[in-house]
Amino acid sequence: MENRIYPQPIETMLTPDPAPRHSYTDPAEAVAALIALYERNTSFLRDCFNGLSKGAPHRRYRACYPEISVSTSSFTQIDSRHAYGHMPTPGHYATTITRPDLFKPYLVEQLRLIMRNHGVPVTVGESETPIPIHFAFLEGTYVESSVADAIDRPMRDMFDVPDLAGTDDQIANGTYEPIPGEPMPLAPFTAQRIDYSLHRLSHYTATSPRHFQNFVLFTNYQFYIDEFCILARELMARGGGGYEAFVEPGNLVTEAGQSEAHEGAVSVRLPQMPAYHLVKPGHGGITMVNIGVGPSNAKTITDHIAVLRPHAWLMLGHCAGLRNTQALGDYVLAHAYVREDHVLDDDLPVWVPIPALAEIQVALQEAVAEITGLSGFDLKRIMRTGTVATIDNRNWELRDQRGPVQRLSQSRAIALDMESATIAANGFRFRVPYGTLLCVSDKPLHGELKLPGMATDFYKRQVSQHLLIGMRAIEKLAAMPPERLHSRKLRSFSETAFQ
Repeated sequence: MENRIYPQPIETMLTPDPAPRHSYTDPAEAVAALIALYERNTSFLRDCFNGLSKGAPHRRYRACYPEISVSTSSFTQIDSRHAYGHMPTPGHYATTITRPDLFKPYLVEQLRLIMRNHGVPVTVGESETPIPIHFAFLEGTYVESSVADAIDRPMRDMFDVPDLAGTDDQIANGTYEPIPGEPMPLAPFTAQRIDYSLHRLSHYTATSPRHFQNFVLFTNYQFYIDEFCILARELMARGGGGYEAFVEPGNLVTEAGQSEAHEGAVSVRLPQMPAYHLVKPGHGGITMVNIGVGPSNAKTITDHIAVLRPHAWLMLGHCAGLRNTQALGDYVLAHAYVREDHVLDDDLPVWVPIPALAEIQVALQEAVAEITGLSGFDLKRIMRTGTVATIDNRNWELRDQRGPVQRLSQSRAIALDMESATIAANGFRFRVPYGTLLCVSDKPLHGELKLPGMATDFYKRQVSQHLLIGMRAIEKLAAMPPERLHSRKLRSFSETAFQ
């Protein structure tokens, strides 16, 4: 291969003018300062990149993420009912910030709680963490190949690029240990980790992160998505019913009162995990994602949605019923999980219990009762509460069944699927309230499989009802104050102040 000789060596680094640090006692003012600093530094990088294509000299260019920090010297006694909004011990805490425009309401609320609980100001300034050039471009930016071709040096010579060492989950996993003298983490994710996920979300779901709502439904069947789209379009045509818009892959936006989309473009093909959003003010609506089949997809999408700090996510899907007393179409409300999916074993050991969250369980059970019209002892005719087992082998029936069946029986499992435990475990890991309501679609241990005609009738009959139950449960959860919904069960000994 021919060795390429580059022009003059790069000896100088160009950066924006240093930004002085300021302290704030008003959370809205602090977030406004974060937005201004972030816009200034990302604009600097974009301008430098564009300048290179026009003949600007080759230099090293760098701009850093904004940072927010806070110090407290007191073991402040806070309201013990609250799971977040306070530092566990006195000390200095900090976190890097990205896309403060996207996270504005979240940031204002987190800072408000810290100021209220500790009576201290917060400081806004520049961090020492460089912004990768890939994350500095505006959402939806398309870089022409001719621009890149005009730059005759490796990108890494001139700009910082994504660093995997800065995108791990040590803070969320509870394994991060600050170097002596470094601040303790203020938030569960760093700026670069968030940027990585924001870009992945657009790729996997074909919708912008700005459309994601605080309440998320996951499903493993397209039938649920089809029904969700029908309901959403009917809502929009009738005026919205409290929702402002419906967003589909391609950022196709239909506003309340309209029957057709007026923004975005129809996707040429569906992405790997298409997302659909019923939008309410303050991101209070519902996002529904078809994650397809398998624990890998379930982990991938929840890894990325978690950085948006949703208030809850629920799994609605089909499962194999494991008890002879179950019938096709019965519901399973998970209160425990057998984790044989294995995709989270390195992040969350299998010996860690995944507890049921009372607020979620009550909302789901009440929703089933309201939609089906059954209550009390009669509700047991169509719904069982128990353990759900999640596996990573869809064709487990084709192997020697003695081992799996024995484990399922010993665990008291009543249903089997490939996603629910993964979604619940990642909710536990990332402090996102979680729940599972499944529908029995076959009973492989009892030779009860769906025939083609039976399957069609089953889907028509059950999917609509199941989806309405999930949406009713979310309405109940959305009516709760976030500080009640975000359970203390999900917090470890030493937690970040940010939810």
